[in-house]
Amino acid sequence: MAVASLDLELDVFAGPFDLLLAVVLREEISLLEVDLSDIVLAYIEHLEREDELDLEVATEFLVLIASLLELKSRLLLPGAEELGEVGPEEAVEELVARMLEYRRYRDAAAMLSERFDNERGYLYRSAPLPPDLRRVSLDAAKATYDPELLASAIGDLLVVPADPDTSHIRPTVSLDRRLGVLRELLYNRGSIDFEDVFGSEDRLTQAVTLFALLELHRKGEATWEQREAFGPIQIKNVQVGG
Repeated sequence: MAVASLDLELDVFAGPFDLLLAVVLREEISLLEVDLSDIVLAYIEHLEREDELDLEVATEFLVLIASLLELKSRLLLPGAEELGEVGPEEAVEELVARMLEYRRYRDAAAMLSERFDNERGYLYRSAPLPPDLRRVSLDAAKATYDPELLASAIGDLLVVPADPDTSHIRPTVSLDRRLGVLRELLYNRGSIDFEDVFGSEDRLTQAVTLFALLELHRKGEATWEQREAFGPIQIKNVQVGG
């Protein structure tokens, strides 16, 4: 069966394929109202019923459908121009280019719609500008600030602030530094009295100094002697004493 005699039952047309082509070319039916996919499905169903494929008939059908697609694309794509007398290859290239342009517009519209839905929670209701904030002439404008107050505020920014009070912050006491102090004192004096040297220090410094003394004793660098409970602690350099 020839393609022209293919029976169609569309929403806007019922009859043979060649008659549809005739009424479309005479603009009796708008090509925009014709669903070309239904025509392709009708032809596929025809092939399934006949259970055979005639290459010449199939080629004729493809050429006709491609022509209809090209004509419909002129109506659908933005800024479409007349193709004039062009060869089949040029017509295909032009059709593909227009379909790609249509796809860009379609994807852009989908992206904008998605962004609009995602940002829907951030929409706000616009309101007119209050009358007192609308633009007026300079002569009619009223001063909304005190120049002296503004100068005073800027002047305060130029004043160097005083050093912050850090007396409430306890100084950091390092065990390594206390070890250095003890080693220097024992090296120079050979023997020291703990109370005389460290009695005026705060309790944290005294505690860390005791830890440093234990470390020197562990390493065999110093020893100490306390003859009575709560009595003076005499610290000696082991090397000097030896």
